Amino acid sequence: MAQVYGRVAILYPATQTTGQKAKVDNDLFAGLFRALADSGLQAEPTAYHDDFSAAVQEQLLQADVVLVWVNPIEAGRDRTTLDALLREVAGAGIFVSTHPDIILKMGTKEVLYQTRAMGWGCDTHLYHTAAQMDQELPSRLASGQARVLKQYRGNGGLGVWKVQLLPGDFSPPKPDTLIRARHALRGAVEEEVTWGEFLGHCRDYFVGDGRIIDQAYQERLPEGMIRCYLVHDRVAGFGHQAINALFPAPPGAPPTEAPQPGPRLYHPPTKPEFQALKGKLEQEWVPAMQKILEIETGSLPILWDCDFLLGPKDVTGEDTYVLCEINVSSVSPFPESAIPYIAEATVVQKTNTITPQPV
Repeated sequence: MAQVYGRVAILYPATQTTGQKAKVDNDLFAGLFRALADSGLQAEPTAYHDDFSAAVQEQLLQADVVLVWVNPIEAGRDRTTLDALLREVAGAGIFVSTHPDIILKMGTKEVLYQTRAMGWGCDTHLYHTAAQMDQELPSRLASGQARVLKQYRGNGGLGVWKVQLLPGDFSPPKPDTLIRARHALRGAVEEEVTWGEFLGHCRDYFVGDGRIIDQAYQERLPEGMIRCYLVHDRVAGFGHQAINALFPAPPGAPPTEAPQPGPRLYHPPTKPEFQALKGKLEQEWVPAMQKILEIETGSLPILWDCDFLLGPKDVTGEDTYVLCEINVSSVSPFPESAIPYIAEATVVQKTNTITPQPV
């Protein structure tokens, strides 16, 4: 084992069973712990909960780098307390990934609207209030095409809906108009509700700084979703999921027969069929996103991912790709191929730490 010359805190949510206890052999991070140790970094698991945030802050202040795996919404809580804590830790000269300010720039659904003119974009709109959505969305639904609505911050399909008019209806919906709506949460099925009922349900998504992003539904969704895992600006692996959220029912079957999401299969960054997408990401799209969002390469998350659906083929018959989400708060699980990239990037950040802690 390499000589230890730095500390890395790996922060993840505490559960009712673990409480403040944290284990180095956590299955999710076991390979990462070994890679960091081989690089000379002592990785220390740190279980987080708002109820003992002060004790966690004391632990984090002894680290050189903090790697965070906590969802935006976890067991009914948001990240308000945690994000304030992480800003204080970062202010002490400790590198935090992903920093809350970077999450707000690239890890919310609003990034889909901000980067809509890039090569990964599609027909995308932003609603700041329920009244604005009620005014603008009905005319888009009247085209007969489905739309996908996404709340500003969320995870696991929470607050993501596919909505469309009933077959043969091409009039902007009124409060008593029946529409079809399906939540992207696992186990959800398509339902018929009135537009007024659906709009009322969405009002909670606008509370505080909430908003909703509206994207065109991608008809090639049945061909699967490709997840690209990145470490800073390099692709470190792929995940391919054939049956994913909002997957439609077989032709002729009722909407309730839509299959539930299947497993995601993981691949290294050398997977041949994904090389065109890898090239676009590394050479075009990530640099363009950085310019739009004003993010330096060293401030990009140590681990993040982009989810892509297949868009319409271009004039040459080649595939296009549509971004449907960026994840930066809690990217897990991840392919084994990403581990050496994460370890290397962590070593670099430890070296660049403003106020390194003695070991």
